[in-house]
Amino acid sequence: MPELEQKSAPGSEWWRSAVIYQIYPRSFADASGDGIGDLPGITSRLDSLKQLGIDAIWLSPFMTSPQKDAGYDVADYRDVDPLFGTLADFDEMLAQAHARSIRVIVDLVPNHSSDQHVWFQAALKAAPGSPERARYIFRDGKGEHGELPPNNWESVFGGGMWERITEADGTPGQWYLHIFDASQPDFDWTNEEVREEFRSTLRFWLDRGVDGFRVDVAHGMIKAAGLPDYSPGDGADSMGGDQDEVPYWGQDGVHDIYRDWHKVLAEYDGDRALCGEAWLPTLEKTALWVRPDEMHQTFNFPYLMTPWDAKALRDVIRESLDRFGAVGAPSTWVLSNHDVVRHATRLALTAENPQGEGIGPNTPGKPDPMVGLARGRAATTVMLALPGSAYLYQGEELGLPEAMEIPDAFRQDPTWFRTEGKRYGRDGCRVPLPWTADAPAYGFNDTGASWLPQPAEWADYARGVEAGTEGSTLELYRTLLAERRGRGLGSGSLVWEDLGEDAVAFRRGDLHVAANLGDAPLDLGADVRFVVQSEEFPGSVLPPNTAAWFTRV
Repeated sequence: MPELEQKSAPGSEWWRSAVIYQIYPRSFADASGDGIGDLPGITSRLDSLKQLGIDAIWLSPFMTSPQKDAGYDVADYRDVDPLFGTLADFDEMLAQAHARSIRVIVDLVPNHSSDQHVWFQAALKAAPGSPERARYIFRDGKGEHGELPPNNWESVFGGGMWERITEADGTPGQWYLHIFDASQPDFDWTNEEVREEFRSTLRFWLDRGVDGFRVDVAHGMIKAAGLPDYSPGDGADSMGGDQDEVPYWGQDGVHDIYRDWHKVLAEYDGDRALCGEAWLPTLEKTALWVRPDEMHQTFNFPYLMTPWDAKALRDVIRESLDRFGAVGAPSTWVLSNHDVVRHATRLALTAENPQGEGIGPNTPGKPDPMVGLARGRAATTVMLALPGSAYLYQGEELGLPEAMEIPDAFRQDPTWFRTEGKRYGRDGCRVPLPWTADAPAYGFNDTGASWLPQPAEWADYARGVEAGTEGSTLELYRTLLAERRGRGLGSGSLVWEDLGEDAVAFRRGDLHVAANLGDAPLDLGADVRFVVQSEEFPGSVLPPNTAAWFTRV
């Protein structure tokens, strides 16, 4: 589409106000019937996304991979894994999305590769100190015979962060670093060869017409010099979102990488965008990722992790707008993704649940599903009224809860295995979507196969059931997105209003937004005319766990 190829005036680029829908390809739609979603499946469902009213899609990894970590272990950055289709399937999906004025962002995983990548296989065959090993972080071990790891770092997925190899001659050898699974060795980003390889990868996908990249583990690519010992505190966020000065998170040198990538994207027509997954301890640090010559967006994880508390929510919105605005970047807003408990469940949890922990049959503090859904709908009603760019995760528009009762035998997240079942991990938010209540696999495919089991109650959440049904979560999302677009809510500013300590309230022009996060009803006054209600209620008294958009007459 010509309008997608033209550069916008500074300050009016599409990514500043877009609503971007995350597709987790293996769980979205399965055209082949093998139980795993694929690119033709995505293409077949693009009309439903157009009807939803989103501006862009972000595809989680679909590149060639052994699938040890659901595609976040990439063996070939410039091809499609046969599990998902072919490059021709990707090109067709991209063309069909653009024909519907839907932009496409692809996931890029630059912190680490698969251990099946040709570079790592070459490193295993090469000698210590060789150019092949210099592409990754190999080190000699400690101890008399090198039998101890180079430092004490702990993997995000549990266990140690180092794996010892057997050298080509059969003797115990060096150790390599893996922040995540042992099948995901970290690149050494101080190596210029690594940097040039990823410039070429960026250009490969940009030449095909993609509109940008979501950068996985954007804060992890540079490690502190000397790789000093470090032990996280009890209950620490595994991805670094609640800690400071972690030697493998948020190092200053990573900014040079994104300045370089920014220049690569600027070579292309249209407004190509970089969005970083950077779990950082403060919004002040997060905003450094989106200075004018670096990334265009970064996920607002402090917002995502905010509990159901009015003051906390007001504070994080206010600080987000201030911090991102100070560097000329839009705030981004997100409530769910493929790594966290779905917000229609998470917002009603009654016990601590650190990121990456997951929930399952034995999790304490299980939520009331009705309270969770009400809070989830209210939270989205607030989020989609905020200026900036918003991210939606597939299935949240149906009100899907976390799948908590997955039998142990079906679990696939590496976290589950590396912690010997102590942490459930992320399978619960990755279960394939329900499309049609009375079809095999609820319409995910025609065969009934599903790589993770779908809960029986998900028939009630099927898109076919919710479409056109007044009061459904799908129709709430459609209404919110249509009003957001029509009123231009993605840009501009807001004015705070005071409706009490348990309320989050602000004004966007003549549109008032209010959410009740307390236990008592909230009187909005007699002069209200409602535009959207997260839950239908009579009169002008906002019930607990409810939000609304309204004007005053």
